[in-house]
Amino acid sequence: MNNPGIRPLVLPVVAMICVIVVSNVAVQVPFTPFGLADWLTWGAFTYPVAFLVTDLTNRRFGAAATRNVVYVGFALAVVLSVAAAGWRVAVASGTAFLIAQLLDVFVFDRLRKAAWWQAPLASSLLGSAVDTALFFSLAFAYTGLPWQTWALGDFAAKLLMAAALLLPFRAAMRWIAPSPAAAR
Repeated sequence: MNNPGIRPLVLPVVAMICVIVVSNVAVQVPFTPFGLADWLTWGAFTYPVAFLVTDLTNRRFGAAATRNVVYVGFALAVVLSVAAAGWRVAVASGTAFLIAQLLDVFVFDRLRKAAWWQAPLASSLLGSAVDTALFFSLAFAYTGLPWQTWALGDFAAKLLMAAALLLPFRAAMRWIAPSPAAAR
């Protein structure tokens, strides 16, 4: 199996780190429009982009290279998130991110040859469910914040975002062809 090397993976790693750090700050800010402050945070709109990055990387480079992007993104984002969002959010985010993204890589890889939309949708939905449950319980339990309703609201928003992000995934398929390593 071909190894893409480090250089082609720099952009996905940087994108992953940016999405995670921004999301770890945004998840602490309630979404106040329409009176949804107890149900939703801004992180619900930024974090699903991590699944898009993972799925596009998986499509182009395959599961093994994508796992490397997840590992490097995880390590660097946790370190940066401690400074940006505090240790509890950083640890919760790192734990949830690592498990959810590796699940996403696995599911996407298994569905790779299905219809174009099945792999990114199924992997993002399953990954989002695991990420939401782990993150909100670890980050906000016993804080007095409405973490249960935030988790429900954020998960609902992540479902909508997973569907909406199918459009950029489909558009990117024109420019991101699978490498021989990914095509299996």
